[in-house]
Amino acid sequence: MTAVLAAQGVACAYGDREALAAFDLAAAPGTVTALLGANGAGKSTALRALARLHKPRHGAILLDGQDVWRLRRRAFVRRVAFLPQTETAPWPMTVEQMVLLGRLPHRGWLLPYTQADRAALARALDQVELQGLGGRDLGSLSGGERRRVLLARALAQDAAVLVLDEPGAHLDLRHQVELFDLLRRLAHQGGTTVVLSLHDLHLAALFADHAVLLRQGRVLAQGPAAEVLSPDLVRAALGVTVEAVPHPRHGVPLIVPVTRREADR
Repeated sequence: MTAVLAAQGVACAYGDREALAAFDLAAAPGTVTALLGANGAGKSTALRALARLHKPRHGAILLDGQDVWRLRRRAFVRRVAFLPQTETAPWPMTVEQMVLLGRLPHRGWLLPYTQADRAALARALDQVELQGLGGRDLGSLSGGERRRVLLARALAQDAAVLVLDEPGAHLDLRHQVELFDLLRRLAHQGGTTVVLSLHDLHLAALFADHAVLLRQGRVLAQGPAAEVLSPDLVRAALGVTVEAVPHPRHGVPLIVPVTRREADR
C-alpha cells in the first residue's frame, strides 16, 4: 500500500499569528522529503497540518487526491502515522504497551491483540534496536530510548505515510545514522512516503531525496536536496554564512558554517 500526501496553498495560524502561508508539497511514495529552516519557520505547523492535527485556514491537504478532512479519522490514521517532536505517556506504561498503541487503527480498544499485532510489535522493536526491552517501564529509559519507542509505535502502525517531527532528536550519532538509513530503506525499498523535519543539514543532504526550505512560514525553495542545500539559499533561510563541501565518499553537499572571524578575513 502506497500513498501520495500533498498540500495545496495551505495557510495555518494560531489565533491572529500566521504560522504558514501558501505552502505547497507533493510527497510521493518511495521518497524522503525533509522540511528545513530555522526555529519558528513553520516546519512543525506544516507537519501537523499534513497529519490532520491542525486544520488549515486556507488550502487543502490531500491523501491520494482526497481532502483529508473529508476522510473518517480512523481511515486516515490507518494510512498516515505521526511522530510528534515531544510526547509524554498519559499514564505509566511499558515499552510494549506504548508501541502497541500503534496498532489501534487496525483494531478496537477492547479487542485482544492478534498474531499480526504481535508480529508488528516485534518487527518495530527490532527496527529501532529495542529488542528485549518490551517489559521496561518508559520512565526508566533514557531520552534517546524513549524517542526510539515512539518511532517504533509509528512503525508498528504499518502506515503508507510517515510524518515525523525531528525524529533524530535526543539520539546519539550512531542511532541517528541508523534511524535515517532505516527511513530511507522504508521509502526506497518499501514504497513508504516519508516526510520529516530536520535541523541537521548534513543528515538532510545524506538521506533526503527532496527538501523544502522554509523561512518565516513560507517556502523559500524546494526541489532535490542537493540543489536546495546551496550556500545562498541556506544563508537566506538561516541567516548564517556557510560553504558547501562535497562529502568525501557520497559527494553530496555538506554545509559548513563560516565563523564571523573567518568571514571578516
